[in-house]
Amino acid sequence: MSLTILRADALKPLPDGFELRVSLPWIRALPLRSLRDVSVRLDGTAVDELQGPEAGDRWWPAQDRVVLRGRTPIAAGAHEVEIDFGLVIPYLQIAPDGPLQLPFHEQRTLHAHAHASGGAGGSAARSSVSDDIA
Repeated sequence: MSLTILRADALKPLPDGFELRVSLPWIRALPLRSLRDVSVRLDGTAVDELQGPEAGDRWWPAQDRVVLRGRTPIAAGAHEVEIDFGLVIPYLQIAPDGPLQLPFHEQRTLHAHAHASGGAGGSAARSSVSDDIA
């Protein structure tokens, strides 16, 4: 299976770090708690303080992206981004030990651009129909 994990607009610089929007590389929604062991490298350097949404009983729909926040400041422009994580597929029991666990890796050069804000409502401009899970 080869679904894009990092879309072209996945990286956004912030005043105190960055946001990385991660697409679900699976064909069905999964519980958000299925996301495991996330690690990110920016320009070859591991991101130590990475924050994601609280999982609880929330779901990760296939069309939505999870927002990860890092405290490493980045400049606008091109950055080499590498992400590794695991997904637990709870409905595919493959052994007595539990469900299927899949490793994922993607490395891509992304261009960080601040997203423009909208008009009077102040909503952010979107390049897709997906929502972000923050």
